Amino acid sequence: MSDLFIKQSKQYAEGRPCYPKELFEYIASKTPCHDLAWDVGTGNGQAARSLPKIFKNVIATDTSQKQLEFAPKLPNIRYEHTPPVMSIAEVEQKLTPKSSVDLVTVAQAIHWFDLPNFYQQVKHVLKKPNGVLAAWCYTVPRVNSIVDTVFDRFYTIDSDPYWEPPRKMVDDKYESIDFPFEPVDGEENTGPFEFVTEQLMDLDGIFTYIRSWSGYHTAKGRGVELLSDHVIEAFKQAWNEGGDHGQKAVKFPVYLRIGKV
Repeated sequence: MSDLFIKQSKQYAEGRPCYPKELFEYIASKTPCHDLAWDVGTGNGQAARSLPKIFKNVIATDTSQKQLEFAPKLPNIRYEHTPPVMSIAEVEQKLTPKSSVDLVTVAQAIHWFDLPNFYQQVKHVLKKPNGVLAAWCYTVPRVNSIVDTVFDRFYTIDSDPYWEPPRKMVDDKYESIDFPFEPVDGEENTGPFEFVTEQLMDLDGIFTYIRSWSGYHTAKGRGVELLSDHVIEAFKQAWNEGGDHGQKAVKFPVYLRIGKV
């Protein structure tokens, strides 16, 4: 996983969307205690940065040291560079004891994980009962019908051969992902529950987002430039349709799986 994002750590930090406060408010409302959260696969801390407002302390881990260098330094977040595989004993030694964590979060990353091993660790560190795991992903951005048509063609045709198989779980909105947890209080199932994050972006911002993709860099490693002159021109024509050349409101649909032990 970490190898997929080393080269584009800067683009990842600059181009990836932030997550809506409504998402964290919902998760917090389903988490009985707010003492300690563990953000796994934190990358550059895009999810972790919102957790200190809710939890007294946050542990944020990633297998990429390069990604962690772009994470915000906050007094109650402890960042840890971890190996790709850890035993339960190593989790306790390096991160946190058994039954000590109120919430485990995974933002746009759980599809890369060895799920049986990860779930064993989650169930070990979460408090019993009612410790919560929240994992979410976001799918392709939505701008307007003209831009979306160009983007969807680019995503489903041009870039499709260069995505690793786990990316299909994101396209599936995490509906089919194995998620062996109980519904949180007030819910009949573990989701996915839909949210949306929106931010103003210009076309260069869209290109920075694309250049942060693992699929983009896989293609580049094979000698293919996905953002060719032809593709960039198609995006420009769609973006500037109607004379609006500046920033636009870009929406990223967010899909949450949440459950408790």
